[in-house]
Amino acid sequence: MIKPIYPCLWFDGQAKEAAQFYTSIFKSTITSENPMVVIFEICGKKIMALNGGPQFKTNPSISFFVTCSTEPEVDTIWNALLTDGKTLMPLNNYPWSKKYGWLQDRFGMTWQIMLSNEPIQQPVLTPSFLFTKERFGKGEEAIHFYTSAFEHSKINLLQHYPKEDSNAGKLLYSEFQLNDYPMIAMDGPGAHEYSFNEAVSLVVECETQNEIDQLWNTFTKEGKESMCGWCQDKFGVWWQIVPSILSKLMSDPTRSQRVMQAFLKMKKFNIQKLLEA
Repeated sequence: MIKPIYPCLWFDGQAKEAAQFYTSIFKSTITSENPMVVIFEICGKKIMALNGGPQFKTNPSISFFVTCSTEPEVDTIWNALLTDGKTLMPLNNYPWSKKYGWLQDRFGMTWQIMLSNEPIQQPVLTPSFLFTKERFGKGEEAIHFYTSAFEHSKINLLQHYPKEDSNAGKLLYSEFQLNDYPMIAMDGPGAHEYSFNEAVSLVVECETQNEIDQLWNTFTKEGKESMCGWCQDKFGVWWQIVPSILSKLMSDPTRSQRVMQAFLKMKKFNIQKLLEA
């Protein structure tokens, strides 16, 4: 069975406000919510908004690519997301797209909005990873690492900087899939003040303890463990490896508090201990 993967965005008490902002722009819906977590969809993709506190801030190391079918669609989404935000790259004609721009919205999340070079029916959202600073040049290695960690995975495109470029051989652009979930990765040359952090993580829902153990061991080898299913891989990307049954357990009012008390003590999730709580 394919393990679901979806992004988690960290907020300081603004999770619902952000989810309402995004769903109003993309004409989508909030599917569930509680004081800690809001689940919503954009372009058919599940996203978690987490009220985690002030510790972490989103930055351009992980952004959302939104590929649009028409120029008016690009303009509409761009202008809406840019409200009280800022432009990182102006909306313009670039070699890779007739219309493209990169912005940071008012919540700190960054978006790369572009006109598709091929006909599409509706906007497509794809998480994009930018490998910067000490991880510059590690993009392609990371893609091979990730696609080897998940069964239903493949690399669709690898484009490198040309040999005459000072960044020759580094990853200019790539497209790949993890558990059939499309993603993008690039190496980010030049000086950058940011790199991956907990503000944007990837959640993987696992059916069995064996699946949890396998992914946890893969990512924490040369990475590091954190609490409540959080871990960081050797490339700096943060993951949440969680049992798929967790949401069901937490929605049961007779046991949710006991389940929470149990997993707050855990690093790697232990399904049996959650069931016994």
